Amino acid sequence: MEISAFELCTLLGGTLEGDPDVKVSRPAKIEEGSQGDICFLSNEKYLKFAYTTQASVLIIDEHLELDAGVKPTLIRVKNAYTSFSQVLDAWQKSKMRSVMNGVEQHAYIHPSAMIGQNVHIAPFCFVGEGATVGDNTVLMAGAYIGNEVRVGQDCMLHPGVHILYGCEIGNRCIIHAGAVIGSEGFGFAPQPDGTFIKVPQTGNVVIEDEVEVGANTTIDRATMGSTFIRRGVKLDNLIQIAHNVEVGENTVIAAQTGISGSTRIGRNCMIGGQVGIVGHIEIADGTRINAQSGVSKGIRKSGTAVTGSPAFDYSEAMRAQVVFRKLPELMERIAELEKKLKESA
Repeated sequence: MEISAFELCTLLGGTLEGDPDVKVSRPAKIEEGSQGDICFLSNEKYLKFAYTTQASVLIIDEHLELDAGVKPTLIRVKNAYTSFSQVLDAWQKSKMRSVMNGVEQHAYIHPSAMIGQNVHIAPFCFVGEGATVGDNTVLMAGAYIGNEVRVGQDCMLHPGVHILYGCEIGNRCIIHAGAVIGSEGFGFAPQPDGTFIKVPQTGNVVIEDEVEVGANTTIDRATMGSTFIRRGVKLDNLIQIAHNVEVGENTVIAAQTGISGSTRIGRNCMIGGQVGIVGHIEIADGTRINAQSGVSKGIRKSGTAVTGSPAFDYSEAMRAQVVFRKLPELMERIAELEKKLKESA
């Protein structure tokens, strides 16, 4: 993809400073930028590289002030990080689309499956009976689309993704390599003799629009009904979401988090890595859960921040940690006081 600074500035809605005709064809880090590269600057820690980079175009926060002239043409925007992410997205899609078009050899598509326009299906993909794949969607090598699965438009399914029977994927979703959507929920009924009887998991998983699912993340189908991943959710790698969970809109969850069955997580929550959440609880909108926390009961107040295991209010936890670090000193003081009391008795 080659584009002029003027065209790029127009797309980003920015303000141009420098040569409008200079062209760029690839993104780069500001400290490594060379001719033909486009870089960004939003963190003042990297401001020194603005004066040394050889990049052709630099996207920069509109409030950042430069003390000297720079080589790149500048595009000033409200948020350089966000604007540069748009550039990366366009560049990645153009690179992929240049080599991805149509159904390749060794892919299997059931005759009853419905395939949209401008879809790419790579070798060794499987598209099952009654499945639907929307316009402009890409299935990379080894993707499995089970029977009666619906995949929306403009989706990207990376290698080895498995979407199992009856699950639904919305529009503009990205699912990274090795993710499994619709695996069976963990349901077993204990018996008097100590054995377990398997409880069939008859529901599905519904992923709404603009969701991103990380590599090797698993989302279990519901026992009955649906496991819901609502619009705009972003899931990191290696997350386990159990049956009948609901994750609210625009919630982000970091790697290695596990969420037990039938838990409902609200909108706009932020959940750190390696968090464990028990089943059958509700977590309010805007909740923030610190990494490695264990959530053992519901959180009802919106905007609550918690940490620890079992997790409790973040500010109280910080004060408790201060006291904990001082325990040896406090023990010594108590011992001295007890000694003085005995001596004065």
